[in-house]
Amino acid sequence: MKQGWTLPWLAAVLLGLMGIRVSGSEFQHHRYEEMVRAMYAVHSDCPYITRIYSIGRSVEGRHLYVLEFSDNPGIHEALEPEFKYVGNMHGNEVLGRELLIKFSQFLCEEYRAGNQRIMRLIHDTRIHILPSMNPDGYEVAARQGPEFNGYLVGRGNARDIDLNRNFPDLNALMYYYEKTNGRNHHLPLPDNWEQQVEPETLAIIKWMQNYNFILSANLHGGAVVANYPFDKSRDARIRGRTTYAATPDDKIFRNLARTYSYAHSWMHKGWNCGDFFDEGITNGASWYSLSKGMQDFNYLYSNCFEITLELSCDKFPPASALPREWLGNREALVSYLEQVHHGIKGMVYDENNNPIAKAEISVAGINHDMTTGVDGDYFRLLLPGTYTVTVSAPGYVPSTSTVTVGPAEAILLHFYLKAAPKQNLKVKPHNGKKNLSSPKAPLKLGPR
Repeated sequence: MKQGWTLPWLAAVLLGLMGIRVSGSEFQHHRYEEMVRAMYAVHSDCPYITRIYSIGRSVEGRHLYVLEFSDNPGIHEALEPEFKYVGNMHGNEVLGRELLIKFSQFLCEEYRAGNQRIMRLIHDTRIHILPSMNPDGYEVAARQGPEFNGYLVGRGNARDIDLNRNFPDLNALMYYYEKTNGRNHHLPLPDNWEQQVEPETLAIIKWMQNYNFILSANLHGGAVVANYPFDKSRDARIRGRTTYAATPDDKIFRNLARTYSYAHSWMHKGWNCGDFFDEGITNGASWYSLSKGMQDFNYLYSNCFEITLELSCDKFPPASALPREWLGNREALVSYLEQVHHGIKGMVYDENNNPIAKAEISVAGINHDMTTGVDGDYFRLLLPGTYTVTVSAPGYVPSTSTVTVGPAEAILLHFYLKAAPKQNLKVKPHNGKKNLSSPKAPLKLGPR
């Protein structure tokens, strides 16, 4: 009995020495009602920097609650990036759920304690934390408990659908566009897509439509590695061979994955759970090809860069393991969040200083564009270096600037677009009558 309590006790002592409040109730598994109570307890402790909202309901009617941290909760402030953490996508992979509950408590406590690093993050970032994307699946897994939990029991939602195979397949469209020089970002959704996805998936997509997320991570279990896009291979699998599927932002994604891995206590060491991943990172398709996954969908449908964090060998670790896991992941959760403040950001205005929404930001040499949000602000994650950036919008003359990005916070780069000159339409007489028809619209490449 004494041996079983040694690790949590030592972890609790260490946390206490670091100035982090610890109580016996902090390291436990939270059923749905307990999770909601924990979120509201954080909001009660930090009411002026938090907000709780629901993005939808699960199959069985449970709310998908999000806890937001911001110095102005509920409001998007121009030039302040939106960030999200998503946990418990697979119901029986529970560590991410518990880490995000603890991370929320940590942010509140450290803010109140005057931790300058955390205060700056909350003042300069709008942080959204969804501890459980799959509360129905979790309840199935939790009824079995850590000791008897099966590898697949509770993985899917209430309909036993794997939510990480349930997003519209935009990879196939992207790979087609790569060959036809088609669109490289914000790909269109298929017809009737809302009828083809589960309620939890629908809620996530609607969430992405309502918030201009820039960086994200979804937390899983069953391995220890930081996995980055693309998850789906460009090539057909042949006799078990897998191939690396790089995004146009492959260097950035590798850096994001390494940021988490090296800030984690043991992920970067490579050997975990009987597998070896160099530096503790992997390209998804190089590991195994996965279709209709959430991280690829984020990148192809929105401005958001997302990676998948596999955080534990044991999908449902016992409560006694949670203190060690928290110590192992705490710095990594903060360091990864800070990456949203690298690269360039700015406003796009017209000649009258009115912000332009949905303007496209292109970086020479990186075939993946971004768009401005509804307030005309944009964010472009970039590694240190010198870049040529072009901004364009319908009805305006494109504008190009050269910028040098350093290793510190994002460089501020605004653009002012001039209205394109209006073209005079030549009216030709035809049989004594004037032809008032407009020019033909340009042909669109690829399917609708």
